[in-house]
Amino acid sequence: MSVRIAVLSDVHGVTHAVEAVRKALKKDRPDVVMVAGDLAMNGPDPAGSIDVIREMEAEGAIVVQGNTDVAVADADYAAAFPWLLESGVPDPMRLAAEWAHDALSDEQLAWLRRLPAERRVRIGEDLVLVTHASPGSQTQGFDRDLDPTAILERIARTDARIICCGHTHLPDVREFGWKVIANGGSAGYVFDGDPTASWALVTITDDDEVTTEIRRTEFDVLAVANAISARGLPGDVYRAATVRTGKLVR
Repeated sequence: MSVRIAVLSDVHGVTHAVEAVRKALKKDRPDVVMVAGDLAMNGPDPAGSIDVIREMEAEGAIVVQGNTDVAVADADYAAAFPWLLESGVPDPMRLAAEWAHDALSDEQLAWLRRLPAERRVRIGEDLVLVTHASPGSQTQGFDRDLDPTAILERIARTDARIICCGHTHLPDVREFGWKVIANGGSAGYVFDGDPTASWALVTITDDDEVTTEIRRTEFDVLAVANAISARGLPGDVYRAATVRTGKLVR
């Protein structure tokens, strides 16, 4: 019997989007649901997004922590954004993390802190890893322009055949020999120019073949963009434009 794995990531506090994806998942009924972190920061409804994801977890979803979750929960900006160590974390990013922190209850923050960086599931003979960016890292992702040597080094950090991830906000599927990288993109804050929620559906067939399909789910992007604009934090005009267009605007 074939097994289907849904991979979503980078909700970023956009409850409209994760609710739409959850509705799509209930229709498709995958065997396993994996949520690859970055759950609260940037969007207008961190608490609502966390509530939806926790409900999904209670229904069996596997959830891991992303780098911005570290920023929101514990204000450890060096861990969350190491590429900014020399220049410093810009105020708009810091203020967005602080705003999301204040929007969450103590109980929600405790849950966010308890999330693991990685989880593994054995499906038949295949090991499946879910992580935010890449094996062993919440911040080193599989960027589309990443040198193949670096990709091979990162996938060699795990014995998993299938690596489920996000972080880049760009849905992507790559095969390196026997191994597969299934990047669901972003269920709320995508950067590829298609203003929908992106996620991936991985299928392990009866004969142990792996296929991956990128799915797109519509949500009310204008309502989300307007809610971000109304919040009025520094950088919100760019965040709203990013949600509205599906392209990173800064």
